[in-house]
Amino acid sequence: MAGTRQAIAPEVAAFLAGGAKKLLIGGQWVEAAAGRTFQTLNPATGEALASVAEGDAEDVHRAVAAARQALDHGPWTRMTASERGRIIWRVAELLEQRAETFAQVETLDNGKPLVAARRDDVPLSVDYFRYYAGWPTKIEGRTVPVNMADTFCYTLRQPVGVCAQIIPWNYPLMMAAWKVAPALAAGCTIVLKPAEQTPLSALLLGQLLLDAGVPEGVVNVVTGYGETAGAALAAHMDVDKIAFTGSTEVGKLIMQAAGRSNLKKISLELGGKSPNIVFADADLAAAKEGAAAGIFYNMGQDCTAHACSWSRASTRKWPSISPRAAGRSRWATALMRARRSARWSAPSNWSG
Repeated sequence: MAGTRQAIAPEVAAFLAGGAKKLLIGGQWVEAAAGRTFQTLNPATGEALASVAEGDAEDVHRAVAAARQALDHGPWTRMTASERGRIIWRVAELLEQRAETFAQVETLDNGKPLVAARRDDVPLSVDYFRYYAGWPTKIEGRTVPVNMADTFCYTLRQPVGVCAQIIPWNYPLMMAAWKVAPALAAGCTIVLKPAEQTPLSALLLGQLLLDAGVPEGVVNVVTGYGETAGAALAAHMDVDKIAFTGSTEVGKLIMQAAGRSNLKKISLELGGKSPNIVFADADLAAAKEGAAAGIFYNMGQDCTAHACSWSRASTRKWPSISPRAAGRSRWATALMRARRSARWSAPSNWSG
């Protein structure tokens, strides 16, 4: 680990060396109730990056209670929409200012090339917060004409409430931004559980949110394992909505837990495989580059990865073999050439 730390930014080294990472509950950094921790590893070396608090059901209960208190009695839902928008905009500004810190932490904890974290993960997360900073003033009700005398009918949009958010390890910061930003725009409060493999950028984001002026208790971060902390969130009676990105199997368990508890609202982004369909008149050079990028981008760890290709490429050059075999041969050859020509970058390649 010493060799790697010589190459990283001083603020990143200080964050990693700053002792066991705590949970963010009610605006305070606290140890797990049971006192347990787990290690998060650098996947490029297998060495420990940091020790992280292992939250469980008791910690989830504390975090949900803090989120409920902030929702019912805190300033967040009583702010004007424009005030909430300005704070979310400030989140984007601070994230942009600290972009290199977040990019390096994301690479060390997740393993993706630093060039990808710098180019995609952090700037796109900034964009998400900027976009949703404009939404608080656009959430409107409507008046409804009815056939009843002396009756005024209208709708009013209010926060859903306490939102539990469970995110995966392939895009830790981006997934947190996808879930946190719209919930903040709607005036909700949040308990965020990052994947146990990649908890560090979520913890950094928690501190940044406080620095940006998000009131205490509005966003809580509980690190831990899915079968303990995640399951407790899914089954908690005081969680109004749960958002989950991950496997189909776990998504089914979350649906069951939501139904057995308080019929909480759910939104699920689960596993899927996206095919490429290459027709006979396709530009094969363009198609092979797109297909290679679609399956190999982010090391293939992508919920929309192009995991299979169906080709009906022209067979005129191979009159002696069947159309199906010729199309498969031509397309497979082109795709493998694109794969061999791809540039690869080790996670520790800080020059990007």
